Amino acid sequence: MPYISVRLVYGVKNKRIMTNNDIIRSIRYTFDFSDSTMIEIFGLAEFPVTRAQVSDWLKSDEDPEHQSLHDKQLSIFLNGLINYKRGKKEGEQPVAEKNLNNNIIFRKLKIALNLKDDEVLDILDSVDMRISKHELSAFFRKPEQSQYRQCKDQILRNFLHGMKLKYRENQD
Repeated sequence: MPYISVRLVYGVKNKRIMTNNDIIRSIRYTFDFSDSTMIEIFGLAEFPVTRAQVSDWLKSDEDPEHQSLHDKQLSIFLNGLINYKRGKKEGEQPVAEKNLNNNIIFRKLKIALNLKDDEVLDILDSVDMRISKHELSAFFRKPEQSQYRQCKDQILRNFLHGMKLKYRENQD
């Protein structure tokens, strides 16, 4: 069985865990992607999926037909999102990570949306999450570097919420 990572919300009562399915649902809602667009995004990362697969990943966790989205599948989707938003580059596509963490997800979203540090900070500020530019840059460093900082669920969850405020309101 493939490895499925689960990102926990620490220190918050009555909050359930944040899953890869929650992340892809949030991205879909933020940009109002149709099933066809979701299929296209996976295809841009050279990973064909069916409408049924997409539908099962997007279903509520309580739905009996719900399927968990594995780390590699989310990584492929995020690579496809980068291609969808910024244009597909010629040549070999990036290899999808088998094991994701919040830092990788955050970095891929920043790349896909072509955001500068100040823009990321503005998105976080829009949901009352204030961090310094130095704290932000620590999330995007290599884990071996001493300045590296693990991105907790609270940061990623707030960034996803801020994305909804910034990008969803522009569509309505």
